[in-house]
Amino acid sequence: MMPLTKLLSRTVSSCFSSSNGRPFAMAAKALQHCRYSSAAAQVAESETEALKDYADYRRSLYGHITHKALLVDAVGTLVLPSQPMAQIYRTIGEKYGVEYSEDEILHRYRRAYSQPWGKSRLRYVNDGRPFWQYIVSYSTGCSDSQYFEELYNYYMTDKAWHLCDPEAEKVFNALRKSGVKLAVVSNFDTRLRPVLRALNCENWFDAVAVSAEVAAEKPNPTIFLKACELLGVNPEDAVHVGDDRRNDVWGARDAGCDAWLWGSDVHSFKEVAQRIGVQV
Repeated sequence: MMPLTKLLSRTVSSCFSSSNGRPFAMAAKALQHCRYSSAAAQVAESETEALKDYADYRRSLYGHITHKALLVDAVGTLVLPSQPMAQIYRTIGEKYGVEYSEDEILHRYRRAYSQPWGKSRLRYVNDGRPFWQYIVSYSTGCSDSQYFEELYNYYMTDKAWHLCDPEAEKVFNALRKSGVKLAVVSNFDTRLRPVLRALNCENWFDAVAVSAEVAAEKPNPTIFLKACELLGVNPEDAVHVGDDRRNDVWGARDAGCDAWLWGSDVHSFKEVAQRIGVQV
């Protein structure tokens, strides 16, 4: 690879020998690019060093681990829908007269879901049926009660969901053996527990904090504080992992917890465990 000084020298020389009348501009642009690249590398190196220093500081508090507890978001982090929502709404709805296309169902779903839920400050209260009846009816144009029940019950089964990380069980077992407590923290109705049981993962966790039961939805700090209370740890002892920057990262930090963004800060539960200081 050519040394940077020689590369710059050749670039500048070629600029001055060019006939386009803009030698100085070309040379300046090359030099500026190198400065930006160097600055970006220095920032990345500084961030890496800061993370290492922070991890070392946490381990000085707790021994070989950085946190006493791991809080995990459900949908988008622990579990994922097995089929697109609009496809399921359309497929189940055909025998009930649903005629909207999947694209139209998705568009109407997003519009309905983004609107304030006027009957409550919470979307999910207890089993969440009133909220979901509104969503399904608006999304599909079908208010048939049998259709709603079939769709509602489908999302309590292992057909509807699958684990995001196939190594999750092995990682969580290793974390618990190392003394790290685990909890699910989710904006969900009371169907979350049946979903976890259907996926055979409820016993992986020491606690489950569901917004419908806590009466607080992320990013409200209350739900994170409740999870810490259930685990018997202080908020500063816990790290939360989730895929939504606002709900998961900002909400957890407002509660006093550490937080990592799934898909950005961490990409697998094995990586989460390694950052905590547990080898899998």
